Amino acid sequence: MPEAPKKHPPRPRHAASLIPYRKPKRGSVEILMGRRDTKTRFMPSVYVFPGGRVDLGDWHAPAATPLADHVLARLTRRCSAGRAKAHALAAVRETFEETGLIFGQTMQGEVSGPPSWQHFLDTGYAPALHGLDYLARALTPSNRPIRYDARFFIADGTAAEGTLGGNGELHDLHWVAVDHAHDLPLPSVTTHMLLEVERYMTNPPKKSDDWQVSFFSHRRGRFYHHYE
Repeated sequence: MPEAPKKHPPRPRHAASLIPYRKPKRGSVEILMGRRDTKTRFMPSVYVFPGGRVDLGDWHAPAATPLADHVLARLTRRCSAGRAKAHALAAVRETFEETGLIFGQTMQGEVSGPPSWQHFLDTGYAPALHGLDYLARALTPSNRPIRYDARFFIADGTAAEGTLGGNGELHDLHWVAVDHAHDLPLPSVTTHMLLEVERYMTNPPKKSDDWQVSFFSHRRGRFYHHYE
């Protein structure tokens, strides 16, 4: 009897997340997190940062301000400038959709863009990328039915406009101290990102491209932590 053909692992989809943070006068840094729905196929019932898949509209949406030069330099170590911008825009769009927070600048007159961006643009803002920093990257293991090649950004949440709410995709949306976030039910990738946030806050990178960007991946069942 002939052997069944080997199944190739699903191709990872490009994705982006944004980690909004704030620094209270007392206590540790707080980050914005929410719990995924119990019926979600990918990572149900765990706490994550806002984010999602990069879509076609993210390649064409207007931006009020560009990524800082040093952030773009880090991103383009492993991707094109166009893809870097699309990832950043996806992170801003997903954050708005899932939390209601707007990382943008007001624009004079009507601003048009792709259909996936119209809800954001209808607020009178266009996405602003200058406040985003590139934190880390993670690739879903090859044995998962859904895979993402995700880039994680971080930004000062006090610079955002809007009211915390979102589309309901994330439940129990709230600011949580980084040192308390480890007590929540988390997927492994979020645990890794919390450690990256702590590294970032302990030794904030200078405005240069010399920050070591962590890349988390798996190969043949083994976990790898590289630097880009």
